[in-house]
Amino acid sequence: MRLKDKTAIVTGGAQGFGEGIARKFASEGAKVLIADLNGDRARALADELGGAIATTTNVADADSVRAMADCAMDAWGRIDILVNNAGTTHLPMPMEEVTEDDFDRVFAVNCKSIYLGARVIVPMMKSAGRGAILNVSSTAGLSPRPNLNWYNASKGWVNVATKTMAVELAPKGIRVNALNPVAGETPLLKSFMGEDTPEMRAKFLSTIPLGRFSTAEDMGNAASFLCSDEASMVTGVLMEVDGGRCI
Repeated sequence: MRLKDKTAIVTGGAQGFGEGIARKFASEGAKVLIADLNGDRARALADELGGAIATTTNVADADSVRAMADCAMDAWGRIDILVNNAGTTHLPMPMEEVTEDDFDRVFAVNCKSIYLGARVIVPMMKSAGRGAILNVSSTAGLSPRPNLNWYNASKGWVNVATKTMAVELAPKGIRVNALNPVAGETPLLKSFMGEDTPEMRAKFLSTIPLGRFSTAEDMGNAASFLCSDEASMVTGVLMEVDGGRCI
């Protein structure tokens, strides 16, 4: 119960890595708000976990993010943990062929969302004198693959933002870390690969020394540690949950 009595928001928490993090947090005693664009799925998971709450949230929209934070404050009176997990990608293709709309969408969901969350929730954490923020990045921001250029760049932004946030917020008692997973069994896997075939999976897996994709459970375990008091001396870390891909 390393998160007993903690309150946590997990964006993109209705499926994939976010669902794994939400499930682990709940099992470790946290009160969880599952924020997702798919509100029905978020509410179904919240009902399943028991004691969790859910919001329909567009993390790239300022009003929607503020409503998410207001819901948490109305329910709990404080926000101890914010997990910026929601993310998206463009399909693999030469960088100059990615449309402007896809570029804007990737940076809005992967980057602007972190800014919007910080603008609303960091002041609350400063007032409390404590807090933990966890950004879900990607190995793409550390060891980029070709044809995912703008997705890679957005995750590089997340990594630098994480370190900058950590340095600035440390004197206020707020820790900021990031997880850098390799591709996993999530709804985005097909988008990363371009096509989900045995051959393409084998090609991806050949680059991962441990020989498997990241799982939602892997992410939940790592997130639980970084957001717990056991990691009270850990901030600014870009933890690779990647089976050795970035070695």
